[in-house]
Amino acid sequence: MAETTRVVTTERPQVVPGRPARLTPLMGPAVVAAIAYVDPGNVATNLTAGATSGYRLVWVVVAASLVAILVQYQAAKLGVATGRSLPELCRDRFPRWGRRILWLQAELVVLATDLAEFVGAAIGLRLLFGMPVALSALVTAGVSLLLLALRRRGRTRRFESATAAALLLIGAGMAYDLVTVGHQSGSGFAGGLVPHLGGSGQIVLAMGIVGATVMPHAVYLHSALAKPGARAGARPRDVRRALRYDCGIALSAAATVNVSMIALGAGLGALTGGAWTGDLFEAHSVLAERVGGAAALAFAVALLSSGFASSGVGTLAGDVVMGGFLGRRIPVYLRRIVTMLPAVVLLTIGTSLTSLLVASQVVISFGVPVALFLLIHFCRDRALMGPLVNARVTTTVAAVAAAVVAGVGCALPFLLLA
Repeated sequence: MAETTRVVTTERPQVVPGRPARLTPLMGPAVVAAIAYVDPGNVATNLTAGATSGYRLVWVVVAASLVAILVQYQAAKLGVATGRSLPELCRDRFPRWGRRILWLQAELVVLATDLAEFVGAAIGLRLLFGMPVALSALVTAGVSLLLLALRRRGRTRRFESATAAALLLIGAGMAYDLVTVGHQSGSGFAGGLVPHLGGSGQIVLAMGIVGATVMPHAVYLHSALAKPGARAGARPRDVRRALRYDCGIALSAAATVNVSMIALGAGLGALTGGAWTGDLFEAHSVLAERVGGAAALAFAVALLSSGFASSGVGTLAGDVVMGGFLGRRIPVYLRRIVTMLPAVVLLTIGTSLTSLLVASQVVISFGVPVALFLLIHFCRDRALMGPLVNARVTTTVAAVAAAVVAGVGCALPFLLLA
């Protein structure tokens, strides 16, 4: 018998006039999502861009970050308006075969994201303690579970505070290295804000920046973290304002960190006369030998914080994906063991860490268009979103941005593997 599409009407909390103070619980989830924008994949891509192209690709980071703010704002608004995450809405409204396909691709994205995060943490632990990569993978898994324990025990604010602290630590480390390395160029930075691509190498790097910036798992997770009950007694325009502030502040901070990575890469490239081209191990060595031990330590700590925090966020996103699309959950500790196995095996057998980072970005890029177009599809539905439905101009801008990002995501694997 053919299976029919199951449509479920989701009840939404009523929105009535109230005090802006009631919107405070809406603030915070964007900080968790922002960690995905400064994960080890971003570190590697941005440093390489700076080392090989100077400040020329700063405009790409700024443009991609603006798209990210729009995307995450819609993800948060979807969760607040419906009380459902994006995967849950897919389960409610799509047939079984459709949601299973969506679940499989989302799981692959989460696994690839985990791989990149484990690689970053492994590099950080090796730089700091000389730890073998297999052991570093186990330590990373343990730290990510400790972060998750804060949220699963009802300590959501502590979880958000921990991720905010990690974001600040990453930014502080990169900023310290940027200042100590020197070689900054105000005119070069200003010129980098003007859109320009100077050859196939820069095109690939620009696409890599975009592919590493808009992350599907952050979209799924943010829609689940948004708090629908927090808007009871609040006006829709105040809800929109609160979500814009949350997304704007958190993701602008992530964008600033990413721009500082490009500037640091440009500074290290100038310091070595172009000899350094982006390798993370060599970056640490250059800092230690030519700048000082404090700079090398700051870099290693920032990279380690990036790997640890993004790993915890990735594990939480995986829980949201399975629970949302399938309506089933497995113990988070068991899930972490299963999802870390591919990373542990690949790291143990000595696979090139740089190759793993590239491969992970290739897999992730295929999941970008799926998450973005699902998000736009639901946010334009007035019956679902009520007073928080997208304005027509918002839907248009989001659709154009999603089409561009999707095109970049689809073309990136072929360019990286060429």
